[in-house]
Amino acid sequence: MSRSRRVLPALPPWLAHALRAQRGPVPWSAVTRGALSAGPLLLVAVQVGRTSLGVVAAIAAMLAGINDRPGSRRVSVKRIGVPALGGALGLVVGTYAGQQTGAVVLTVILTFVGLVAGSISAIGPVASAVGTQLLVASAIGAGMPLPEPGWERALAYVAGAGWLLVLRLALPTPGSLAGDFRFDGERKAVAGVYDAVAELLDAVGGPEAIRRRAALTAALDHAQDALAGPRLRRYASSSAERRLHAQYAAALPLAEAATALAWAGEAVAERASEGPRRLAAAVRGNNHTGPLPAPSRSAPALRALDDALLHAAEVFDQGRGGDLHTRPRTPRDRLRAAFGSAGREYGLRVALCFGASSAAAQALHQGQWYGQHEHWYWLPATAVFLVKPDLGPLASRVLNRAAGTVLGAVLFAGFAVVLPRPEGLIALVALSGALIPVATRHFAAQTAVVTVLVLALVMVGGEPQASMGRIGETLLACAIVLIVGHLPMPGQRGGGVRARLAAASEAAYAYLTHVLDEADTPRIGTSGTPSERRAAASERRVTDRATASDHRATASERRATASERRVIPSDDRATRWTLRREAYRTLAEARTAISLSAHELPALARHTEGADEVADLLERLVDTTTACAVHLDDTGRIGPEHTERLTALLDELAGPVERVGLRPPGTPLAG
Repeated sequence: MSRSRRVLPALPPWLAHALRAQRGPVPWSAVTRGALSAGPLLLVAVQVGRTSLGVVAAIAAMLAGINDRPGSRRVSVKRIGVPALGGALGLVVGTYAGQQTGAVVLTVILTFVGLVAGSISAIGPVASAVGTQLLVASAIGAGMPLPEPGWERALAYVAGAGWLLVLRLALPTPGSLAGDFRFDGERKAVAGVYDAVAELLDAVGGPEAIRRRAALTAALDHAQDALAGPRLRRYASSSAERRLHAQYAAALPLAEAATALAWAGEAVAERASEGPRRLAAAVRGNNHTGPLPAPSRSAPALRALDDALLHAAEVFDQGRGGDLHTRPRTPRDRLRAAFGSAGREYGLRVALCFGASSAAAQALHQGQWYGQHEHWYWLPATAVFLVKPDLGPLASRVLNRAAGTVLGAVLFAGFAVVLPRPEGLIALVALSGALIPVATRHFAAQTAVVTVLVLALVMVGGEPQASMGRIGETLLACAIVLIVGHLPMPGQRGGGVRARLAAASEAAYAYLTHVLDEADTPRIGTSGTPSERRAAASERRVTDRATASDHRATASERRATASERRVIPSDDRATRWTLRREAYRTLAEARTAISLSAHELPALARHTEGADEVADLLERLVDTTTACAVHLDDTGRIGPEHTERLTALLDELAGPVERVGLRPPGTPLAG
């Protein structure tokens, strides 16, 4: 008997995104830090009779806990510390504006703060966190009645975030217990690059190759960020750090060769991935690599892979340091991002949302809709999180915020009935702080935990239970942000996506231009004429075939053969790797922005239609450029297949680039 199958309709993208949650192991180190941050700070403040300052410090620790993401200690200094400074500034501005101005002037000031905070949020993730805390703290400073002056509140705020940062820097983590205490996330991040190279090699020629190549880009970005955090001196100052930098740099030619193999699409032997996996284990264990298996040397990309393994073996033995191949952003670059199309569009939208919610909160407060509750800051503070695009699409944020607030308010109403005061509420704050690192995987869960924590702080500060008021204010903020989010704005919509696509396009063309310039530059150790370079390349290929016939060649023989083929100046190759890293990183950022835009409601998603096609073509262009570079290293020239593929991709890019409103850069193949 046949049974008919019911085919469930696919969920719309905006609803599917709202239900999606991140997965992974519980970050127990972050959970411990969360438990030791806001709760203990509040307990100490209550014991010494400075409860109001303890509430401010606990709020700062809570917001810092949201930014306490996986990564190295040095990255956490920037990720936690810089936004805290922005929050302290916002607290000062909000406090003095709330004390010395009326409702109308205060609303104008907060709207201007929203314009500034929204514009700087377009610079990058850390700047976006700065903008968030600037807005939230300015609303709290203006709306929370505290006896202390603004500068004392700011010091308490910095102390609260600083306490969590001290915990992050001082407490050991699982990664640091296995080796040097100074390194926790760095070793894991660098080892992850070698693992990603191995996984890409395993997937070459199969359907998973594209996804594995994207995972390799993410691993390289993560390792680059982990090693590039703030330090007292520009260069690595210890032998262990120099060794780790060298190990990261040694992964770049391996990634280049693996990408070229994925571009060719021909499966490689399983032994090709054994070397990168042994290198990953050596990074994690901080020990030597031992003998590395030699892959076949029957193709340019395989020969490049073998050379990269040899180079990595030397680096792991010597560890003399290495460049991270990053180009620091100049103040001019940051200003361009803040005042560009993305910064203007986002700044205007944040200003309207923050200003409108502040005006509504003031009107409700002056009309005493709050009754005895004097805390009107919840409405504009809620609008801040709702208008942040890095927290998900607009519809997803609204649904999750509303659901999370209702859940958190109901839970707290039950806790408030049975918990003793203030001891039980302080314990609830500590528990909520511990749950934040886990709850950040889904916006609704994060909202529920934050709601419980803030309501507990308000009651410890002397206010009555306010769960129902928080639900009403949240729903009103959701309505305001939904309306403002769909209003027509000056200029072209989707400025954030287009700005990131433009940056990715510029980086891809810069990388391609550099590789083509290398092809036109005479190589070291070869004659300058094309015929002589081809003859020299032919002789090298004959030598490579002879060497490839014996896969058991000794390391010294392979190293000698590889040294004959390294004909590109090291400075040119380092520049190429820097440009390649920038091209792939900007493409990944563009992909993220495009994905978020595609999950918006149709009225907003239509403004960035076609952007994913441009990203696909740019990604194929960068992959082809990488394959060209590897072939160029091996033969001294770019093959006809590569030139044909590049020409076709550049021609294919012209139409989609114009349709999404971008200006195509000059074609590098011209002339």
